[in-house]
Amino acid sequence: MKLYALSGDPAKPCYVLSFKGLMIMLDCGLSISSVLNFLPLPLVQSSKFQCLPNWNCRDSDIQLEDGEIKECCGCAFVNSAPEFVPPLEKLIDFSEIDVILISNYTNMLALPYITEGTGFCGTVYATEPTLQIGRFFLEELVEYIEASPKESTAKMWKELEHQLPAPLNEVFKPKNWRHLFSMDAVNKSLARVQMTGYDQKLDIYGALQVTPISSGFCLGSSNWTIMSGQEKIAYISGSSTLTTHPRPINQAALKYSDVVIMTGLTQAPHVNPDAMLGELCMNVMMTLRNGGSVLIPCYPSGVVYDLFECLSVSLDNQGFTQIPMFFISPVADSSLAYSNILAEWLSTSKQNKVYIPDEPFPHASLVKNSKLKHFKHIDSEGFSTEFRQPCVVFCGHPSLRFGDAVHFVELWGSNPLHTIIFTEPDFPYLQALAPYQPLAIKTVFCPIETSLNFQQANKLIKELKPGVLVIPENYTQPPAIAPQKLDLVIDQPPEKMIIKFKRGEVIKLPLKRKRGRVYLNPKMAKGIIPQEVKPGVTVSTVTGVLQVKDNIHDLLPLDAVNDEVEESSSSSSKGKSTGPPQPHTQLRKIRYEWGTLDINLLLKKLAQDGFSDIKVEQGGPDEVTLVLPSEDTIIKVSEKTTEIVCGGKQSLRLKLRDLLLQCVQSF
Repeated sequence: MKLYALSGDPAKPCYVLSFKGLMIMLDCGLSISSVLNFLPLPLVQSSKFQCLPNWNCRDSDIQLEDGEIKECCGCAFVNSAPEFVPPLEKLIDFSEIDVILISNYTNMLALPYITEGTGFCGTVYATEPTLQIGRFFLEELVEYIEASPKESTAKMWKELEHQLPAPLNEVFKPKNWRHLFSMDAVNKSLARVQMTGYDQKLDIYGALQVTPISSGFCLGSSNWTIMSGQEKIAYISGSSTLTTHPRPINQAALKYSDVVIMTGLTQAPHVNPDAMLGELCMNVMMTLRNGGSVLIPCYPSGVVYDLFECLSVSLDNQGFTQIPMFFISPVADSSLAYSNILAEWLSTSKQNKVYIPDEPFPHASLVKNSKLKHFKHIDSEGFSTEFRQPCVVFCGHPSLRFGDAVHFVELWGSNPLHTIIFTEPDFPYLQALAPYQPLAIKTVFCPIETSLNFQQANKLIKELKPGVLVIPENYTQPPAIAPQKLDLVIDQPPEKMIIKFKRGEVIKLPLKRKRGRVYLNPKMAKGIIPQEVKPGVTVSTVTGVLQVKDNIHDLLPLDAVNDEVEESSSSSSKGKSTGPPQPHTQLRKIRYEWGTLDINLLLKKLAQDGFSDIKVEQGGPDEVTLVLPSEDTIIKVSEKTTEIVCGGKQSLRLKLRDLLLQCVQSF
């Protein structure tokens, strides 16, 4: 079994597992941090960005397109449509992927890169909320980029990245970055997704059974178990043990796995999400008291639901009942409506509200009471009429490179009464603000992420008792955001087998198939006569034909094969004088081989049969390889297996097989 690491960001994972002849992709996260190297895309032309000075290379032989690189306060930015970092393509052929398992909607944004234009013809599995909310994320992303198209595309800068000023001189392999896909590619990609429910067992070509298990992170998020007849693999990605709006994590289904692959831990392990939520509410109230407004860059689903709920209560408690909240996103209305019809995917407390009946989320009543107003864009009908300050605005994109957030940063950036609060840990907030500098607006960083921190992950690992733990290498070192905190790592006790990996690596996992499941034909089962060999132990020999079809092993009676042979023989003898019929007793003769192969006897029999120039090569302590150069054939013999490699010569293989069987004991 092998694991291919196609992503270098554990928060946006994409891995491929090769197991039992199948290629299984685990998530297809899209790294968006690359967009921070580009200038923002304003909804209307911005004099600020247009007036930024061009950067020119000191080497006169290297000529960039005019205005390709702009400088702002000591930082350089690419003046072009933003580009993204898709999963690594050169490590594996996407057309060979048999199945893709999606754990949550934040980990599926690279799906169009995987499935469209690559020859992919496999199946994609995801829960219903993952598919629908993932669609919101993708539609919003595409609409943001297409709303502010760039006249030209910058390319030359990638040829001299190491000569560029910071931070462009530190970017990783920008030639692998790609422009965003189209809405058509999004629709075609999502049409391939088959929806599944928690604990639903899915058969994968008869070889494996995969099951989505509730992970407690967000609506519809799931961990996955991958099981063959005897082996169990658990993929843990984006999980939470906190009590929020999703259904709680199902730990029991993950216990005692042979291999656990763990990723998607928190990107803000140094802070407590509850404390950050309290700090956010406090900063909002302080800003409103001073007559300012608050901008909260956000995604169209997820933590934003909890922010609506918590902030609305705080506003009421502090006497700000007339302060409006605005939610601006191309998919705002769809997101708000959809979240209230997902009872089966919610926590018990949220489910109970549905049966009262009541909406599980308070934003429905907030909308009815005009405390939360939602619009597709700032130029949507009615927005200019409804908009008043002070207010709280939720809008995208958290990177501040596109979307309506760009407008509000430009609108409020020069006023120290206003505040911008960053809650998404995907983007370093100082880098997000860099192209807008200098700014007077107050900035607050309150990362709110509910996925497992390292203490919770270490506790979970102890309870699950995996045979082997597989983790990104990043998790064995303190995060860059808190390098002094040596406890922010996954524990590596000497008694536990832990395998680390990083982007671009292919690692072998120590999971060898020891046994397989064989289905015994009922007719054969009736004929079994057990013999007691010692008290409490009975054995019986079984002879039949092993049929393998669609990775399912069936043991069938010999009668079926003999009948086919007799029928074939009878058909071929029609119209010919063949003499007296020959009995097929040789087909019914039962012989059982056992014991160790006698190599010397095999060499002797091979020589007697005309095989010459046989070379004997000693491998390991119990491995011998016989090379037959004249036949272009190799016979590999080990303690448990014998393999004949003869380039498709079936008659030769059968002949060698018969000679091999003469060199073991039988009865």
